[in-house]
Amino acid sequence: MSETNIFREVDEELRSERMQNLWRQYGIYVIGAAVLIVLLVAGNEAWRWWQQNEAQRSSALFETALERIEDGEVAAAQDALNATEAEAGGRYPDLARFREAALLAEQGNTEEAIAAYDALANTLDDVRLRELASVYAAYLLADTGDAGAVQQRVSGLLANGHSLNSVAHETIGLAHYQAGDAKAAQTEFQAIIDDPQASTSITSRAQIFLDQLIAEGVNDPERPVIEEPAEEEASVTEGAATEEAPAAQEPATEDAAAVEEPAADAAPAEDAAPAEEAAPAEEAAPVEEAAPAEEAAPVEEPVAADEAATTGEDPAPAEGTATTTEEPAAQ
Repeated sequence: MSETNIFREVDEELRSERMQNLWRQYGIYVIGAAVLIVLLVAGNEAWRWWQQNEAQRSSALFETALERIEDGEVAAAQDALNATEAEAGGRYPDLARFREAALLAEQGNTEEAIAAYDALANTLDDVRLRELASVYAAYLLADTGDAGAVQQRVSGLLANGHSLNSVAHETIGLAHYQAGDAKAAQTEFQAIIDDPQASTSITSRAQIFLDQLIAEGVNDPERPVIEEPAEEEASVTEGAATEEAPAAQEPATEDAAAVEEPAADAAPAEDAAPAEEAAPAEEAAPVEEAAPAEEAAPVEEPVAADEAATTGEDPAPAEGTATTTEEPAAQ
């Protein structure tokens, strides 16, 4: 056996002995880590499966409550909402509480609905949901005209840049309008229009409210912009009327001229031939004047001509008589 082979065998034995020592020292930890990884993966999958089943069950409970509401079964819907609040997981209990408050408002129990929304605003852990509950309560209070109570609930939303700033102004404006303070309502609605971050829908509603206030006689001299669309529309209407007026008058003038010209021509005819003046015309050319023409050329004249021919006299008087007869006829 060569020295190289001997050294190789010794190295392999030493290496194997080191590995055995390391395994005896740290093997238990490696096995524990592997088992822990397997358990973590299995636990995570089990947790996700449980969450999914719980969400499906909670969703089914809440959906049942909504179906009862749509069917008009108020008592059954209330029981389903209570079951969702007690048994459902996630945010479904909060959704059930919101829907329960809305159901109270739909049934005309405004005070109970406001109390339910106030409870949500004071107990929920999510800030956005608390603000939403306050807004719902403020909308219900706006119908009562209690602007102070409305402002108390949405005062924290009036900060510039807040996502619900315009909604807060709208609830306060509605409360002022319901209370009869049209000037304060106009100020709140104008604040919505001046907010560049306000949504299109709420800006449109604010403009409708402002138009209603203006129609009722409320006018703010510091906000002349509101009246400009009406003035521009009136100017456009007047301009259109001015352009249409000459076009309408010119045909009328031409028609009048056309009517006056025949009238002017007809007037002399009426003046020249009135009933009384027609008599001289008849005297000047009466029907009886044709008689001389007939007398000037009587039937007996050919006899005179024959006599003249017999005696040898010139029959010129007969020709002159014929000439005289033709002249009155020509006349």
